[in-house]
Amino acid sequence: MNQTKRIYSIQLSIYTVLRKQTLKSLWTLKPPSRTFYGHPRMFASDVHSQYESIRRGKQEIPKYFNFASDVLDKWSEIEKAGKRPSNPAFWWINGKGEEVKWSFEELGFLSRKVANVLTKVCGLQKGDRIVVILSRVPEWWLVNVACMRTGIVLIPGVSQLSAKDILYRLQASKATCIITDDTRAPAVDSVASECQFLKTKLIVSKGSREGWLNFNDLYNGTTGSPKMTEHSQGSLGFRPLLNERYWLDLTPSDMIWSTADTGWILASLASVFDPWVFGSCIFIHKLPQVESATVLNTLCRFPIDTLVGAPTLFRMLVQNDLSNYKFMNLKHCMSGGEPLNPEVMEQWKSKTGLDIHEVYGQTETGVIACVFKGMKIKPGSMGKAAPLYDVQVIDKNANILPPGQQGEIAVRIKPIRPLGLFSEYVDNPKKTAESERGDFYVTGDRATMDEDGYFQFIGRDDDIIISSGYRIGPFEVESALIEHPAVAETAVVSSPDPLRGEVVKAFVVLSPTFPSSDLESLTCDLQEHVKKTTAPYKYPRKVEFVKELPKTVTGKIKRNELRNKEWGQM
Repeated sequence: MNQTKRIYSIQLSIYTVLRKQTLKSLWTLKPPSRTFYGHPRMFASDVHSQYESIRRGKQEIPKYFNFASDVLDKWSEIEKAGKRPSNPAFWWINGKGEEVKWSFEELGFLSRKVANVLTKVCGLQKGDRIVVILSRVPEWWLVNVACMRTGIVLIPGVSQLSAKDILYRLQASKATCIITDDTRAPAVDSVASECQFLKTKLIVSKGSREGWLNFNDLYNGTTGSPKMTEHSQGSLGFRPLLNERYWLDLTPSDMIWSTADTGWILASLASVFDPWVFGSCIFIHKLPQVESATVLNTLCRFPIDTLVGAPTLFRMLVQNDLSNYKFMNLKHCMSGGEPLNPEVMEQWKSKTGLDIHEVYGQTETGVIACVFKGMKIKPGSMGKAAPLYDVQVIDKNANILPPGQQGEIAVRIKPIRPLGLFSEYVDNPKKTAESERGDFYVTGDRATMDEDGYFQFIGRDDDIIISSGYRIGPFEVESALIEHPAVAETAVVSSPDPLRGEVVKAFVVLSPTFPSSDLESLTCDLQEHVKKTTAPYKYPRKVEFVKELPKTVTGKIKRNELRNKEWGQM
């Protein structure tokens, strides 16, 4: 009987837990259209064709599903039969001349060796939990697949966790094992005595460390207070088999590069499950730091078809003279994590000839809205609802709002819960209940939807600025500011004001080519620019120039940190 895995992801710094769950008929399938927004559906892969009857509602969803055996091993068989292109399944570089390439057959062989390390050497069993805090190294992918095979519960953490963060994850998850590297091992040692369930520590290192098992030695010598969000191999691994290829639109000949950190849900979606469902090659650059020159040179040297990155990545890239770079194979660009400013999309298009397709989702939902290939792009819009989801904008009473009215983005979960959504917030039934309103799961993000079904993001519900009774979404102000030639990056938050309660404040990073001798005059210029670009009452009454903005490891701006700084000054 195949095991499936559950994934518990922490928002802001996600972690994932894998354990057994059966797949049931969680929603009603509708036969997919043969064309989508004028884009002819590509010929289904051999793996996809096995599930054609399920997609068309003619067969029940399988009760048990294991991504490693039901997808990856199937691609290995297709590969050995000579029915798959010769490109690798996994291609890793570190920018220092080191390179790793695996076929699906090699991925299967190596992941079984790691599974032996976890079960036979470490004594882990199905359902046991393991924390994995590694940067973009090949071992992270092998451990992921090994856990799929064995039913061990995987909890990835972002690569910049502090000792306090690690302690929380170990205690909350009751993990019995941790895998990390030399950089983070001292932090683990500093809190290990407080983690009663932790039995085994594995280090990915060329050297040894007292109290730790060396992962590389075992692997090469073996023969055979965020909230936790529960996902399953079904919601992450079976979902793309039914969603066909609408958000990534990949084939077995394609290569995809996602720059997301290994601890985030986007890494699971764009660097594990969705590409491998289609038999595509996952490309990884270790990228200790995301630098423009490194990213651009990589796109020129390697046959990468699809690039997935945070808006910050594209904001950074358009600051360069892109005429000096010729991308080898790039055809499809996608942005997610937060809204992308229309100005950046226009600059990228004018400099490269390529569109940026936005996607929207959360840890709890995966991708639920996006701009698909062949679909009209509306600047500032995150596209339409993805297949298998009924996404609406609702009010506080769970009423669906008409086009143009602002409300909360919500996904219908009754009478049948769609497969791609999380199961629950682990050990937090109150939080789970609070996330539901009427027949919907409520995302906490605010938006409008136009008559064509396109969503326009406004902001997190707690990001909305209420000034003199006006509700102001920060994204619209940021989009106006980024159009000004002086602005390289910006973040807009609320700031306390004795008269209006709160006002708009903009933190601005200046373009390196723009003279900044008269900041007082520039402030007035920026304010007038926003007044002309959007509604006058939305202009930033306060402007602060900074060298850089605080960001997460995925490049998402930490607006909460800026807002807390403002309100902490009261």
